[in-house]
Amino acid sequence: MRFSSLVLPCALLFATLAATAPQEQIHPGDQLSVQVFGQQSLSQNVTVLPDGSVNYPLIGRVQLAGETVDAAQKTLASRLARYVRHPFVSVSIAQLGQPSVLVLGNVKTPGKYQLRSDARVTDAIAAAGGIADVNGALPVARISDPKGDISNVSLQKLLHDGDVSLDRPLSEGDVVYVPGPTLIDVVVTGAVDHPGDIQVAKGDKLSMAIAKAGNSAQSNADLNHIRVMRVVDGKQQEQTINLYDALEHGDGSADIALHKGDTIYVPAAKKKTNIFGNAGLLYILGRLLIP
Repeated sequence: MRFSSLVLPCALLFATLAATAPQEQIHPGDQLSVQVFGQQSLSQNVTVLPDGSVNYPLIGRVQLAGETVDAAQKTLASRLARYVRHPFVSVSIAQLGQPSVLVLGNVKTPGKYQLRSDARVTDAIAAAGGIADVNGALPVARISDPKGDISNVSLQKLLHDGDVSLDRPLSEGDVVYVPGPTLIDVVVTGAVDHPGDIQVAKGDKLSMAIAKAGNSAQSNADLNHIRVMRVVDGKQQEQTINLYDALEHGDGSADIALHKGDTIYVPAAKKKTNIFGNAGLLYILGRLLIP
């Protein structure tokens, strides 16, 4: 086979691939190289402004953000046709913008980050090290733009359920706030390692408070007769809970959710408890929870 017969199919292949390859969209902050054939004064680099437009000679403001480079070429050529006969316009992204986005709240390293111009909510959270503390369902993030407009993004649906339609794009000056678990104060007294005020997340169960207060063998707690005191409508109510049986038989209903201001009293057992039993499970959980 002659060499020339190989060149043509290869050229057609590359042309086809180039035509079908997905093109990058233009975003605010991108620097565009615009070339107008035969018009040196109109060939220049322009920066896409925060509102998505560019300022271009003769035609003024032109909205280009969100368009592909092919679409941008057609838009500019159409506008320039009023001033230039049959303009041939070439557009390329010379440099991607790097918008500064502030990430705050329940992330590992809050701060200001420079992201790619096509960055989205997940990119901002990843740049900040990911979500720090998780208790139950993931929170609803709030995104504020420089104008003060606020939008909400369910991170449970986005990150857990995989609904990528919620991964909205970010722009210069946006603020991403990830709420943390709501903390409440309860009091744990009696046979625990560290009696006193304990902070738990809203929705945490009784076992979590006891685990945080400490349930080593030395505490010698009686988990069969825990008393929980709670004020409801100005009146104090008290209930006795057999947490040991609840853990033993997997009875989640007995491991009640805590309310702000609850007082939990753990009596001492009449004989030493087995650290490898369910009391030990709470001890091990406490070691994991407290750094």
